[in-house]
Amino acid sequence: MKIWKDFGGNELILLLMIVTAYLVYFLLIRRPDRLAKQITVLSLLWGMAIGILYDFTIGGGRTDFYKVNDLNNYEVTDVLYYLLFAPFGYFFFYLYEKLNISKKTFIIYVLAWALLGVFIQWVLTAADIIFLQKEYKLMHSFPIFLLTQTLTGIYIQVLKSKESLTAE
Repeated sequence: MKIWKDFGGNELILLLMIVTAYLVYFLLIRRPDRLAKQITVLSLLWGMAIGILYDFTIGGGRTDFYKVNDLNNYEVTDVLYYLLFAPFGYFFFYLYEKLNISKKTFIIYVLAWALLGVFIQWVLTAADIIFLQKEYKLMHSFPIFLLTQTLTGIYIQVLKSKESLTAE
């Protein structure tokens, strides 16, 4: 693992995004209506695991549709990039609970998050953090985000059937 090829604008933008995401996360977990501790841990792990799974499958290996940061090899800033996935897992769970998503609003919620995912990927691409390759287009990510957010919503429903998501 290399430290980085060049420390430049893309690394600074990534650091700014991480600081912002974790600042919002830490503000939310201090609220009285925060998620329960075990749900918080599950949401962070879910967000990171799903992001890394997709990066290692479609972003690497035989498909290799995009590379992260300056190199196709791993560098320290790739770890920072992966850390960005965790708070978004929490945000999805938190807002799902706070907006009281139901069967009627589920599709709208999932669509909104899929669009947000594409938008964030566009920002990361514009900032030269993600480089699309092999004719992969940003629009190809929409169905992937749609599937991921749908599975996440189903996962939340399974958790809700077992216990309350909010802290008491």
